[in-house]
Amino acid sequence: MLFRSPVLFVTFQGVLAIVLLAFHRPFPWQAAGAWWNVYGTLVDLGCLVGLRYFTRREGILLRDLIGPIHMRRGRDLLLGLGYFLLIFPLFIGGGLLAQVLLYGSASKAPIAYLMQAHHLPVWAMVYSLTLWWFISSPTEEATFQGYALPRLQALTGRTWIAFPIVCLCWAAQHCALPFMPDWRFLLYRFIAFLPGVLVMMAVYLRTRRLAPLILAHWPMDILGAIMTGIH
Repeated sequence: MLFRSPVLFVTFQGVLAIVLLAFHRPFPWQAAGAWWNVYGTLVDLGCLVGLRYFTRREGILLRDLIGPIHMRRGRDLLLGLGYFLLIFPLFIGGGLLAQVLLYGSASKAPIAYLMQAHHLPVWAMVYSLTLWWFISSPTEEATFQGYALPRLQALTGRTWIAFPIVCLCWAAQHCALPFMPDWRFLLYRFIAFLPGVLVMMAVYLRTRRLAPLILAHWPMDILGAIMTGIH
């Protein structure tokens, strides 16, 4: 499950690139990557199928991965807002740090691919801002935190082994959103997401509840869609 998501992202990007190549679109691989918010739902469905298969073998439900939900008096909403205010700046700061480390300065970092106008159709932009994030955030949290982390803890018997494995894999997943065969770009994406992922996992280890983290993750994904593909 740790590798299912990035493998599926690269696979669907490749399939779309072949289709675009058949229609003689220039730079088909890069053009395909601009659609990651759209085909990302297919990735999420692939992960959910895997989670459903493995949880069923354990005799539990997908819902059990989320843990308790406390909406009385808006408790989880407030926690989610607090987590968002704590964690999202770490992703921004991680991105700025990665730019400086890899490119010398934030202003000179050649990450135009992420921030350029992608000219997606209106329906794709609407989908990214209305439905994609609603499915993506809980799937991501359930895959890496609700499922993989506790089971690696059980298999290894050591949190200090399970934690970095999941943390590194989760941060590395974002190198495939989209995948570009450039080592600086890949390392930039990894470093940018590492601080936020680390803190999200630390919060989960402390609370063992995903609901507030999912609520915090939703606006992060919405803002991510706006900053990286909706222009």
